[in-house]
Amino acid sequence: MSFKFPESQHAHKWLDGLKGLEIGGSAHNAFGLDTLNVDYTDDLTTVFKEMEVQMCGEAMNVDIVADGCNIPVPDKSFDFVISSHVIEHIFDPIAALKEWSRIAKQYIYVIVPHRYALESDRNKPLTDLQEFIDRHAGIIPSPKDDLHEHYSIWTPASFEAMLLHFGFEVVNMLPTDDKVGNGFTYLIKPIA
Repeated sequence: MSFKFPESQHAHKWLDGLKGLEIGGSAHNAFGLDTLNVDYTDDLTTVFKEMEVQMCGEAMNVDIVADGCNIPVPDKSFDFVISSHVIEHIFDPIAALKEWSRIAKQYIYVIVPHRYALESDRNKPLTDLQEFIDRHAGIIPSPKDDLHEHYSIWTPASFEAMLLHFGFEVVNMLPTDDKVGNGFTYLIKPIA
C-alpha cells in the first residue's frame, strides 16, 4: 500500500521560498516545503514511524532529534516552523509555541485536529484555557512518562482563545485544513 496526503496549497501560498523546521514530519503527510524535520526520536520502531511505513512504504528522515519544546537551534534561525497533528501530543503546547516563536522569523503554521478527527477523542472534554495556563506554570505537572498521546482537545475558537491569551497574533486561519481535511489551520506571527 502506498498512500500520501496531498500537499497543502495554503502552506505553499504562505511558505514557498522560505526555509523552515517541521515538527514531527511524516512521509505520508509531507508538505513539499524546504524544511528540516525535528522529532523526539529517530527510532523507526515507534508507532508513528511504523504507521508512516505502513501507509506509504517509507519514513521521513529525522534531521534533528529534539523535544518540540527545546530545539537546539539559534534564535530566529528559520523563516517558519510548521507542524501537522503534533501539538496535541505535546503536554505544554504553550511552551512549544513559545519555542517555535523563538526560532521562526516570519510564521508558525499549525494544523490541529478537530475534536472528531479520532474516535478516541470524540467524547473527551475540551481542554480549557485555565488548564493550559496551569500546565505552562507547572501547577499541573507533566506526566513522568510521556506517551505522546493526545493531551489536548480544541475547537478552532478555543485554540484561538489560547493563542490570543498568550500574546500570539493570528495571521490567517482555515476552519478545515486543505491537507488531511480533519483539522483546522492557524498561521501565527511569532512573538518578537
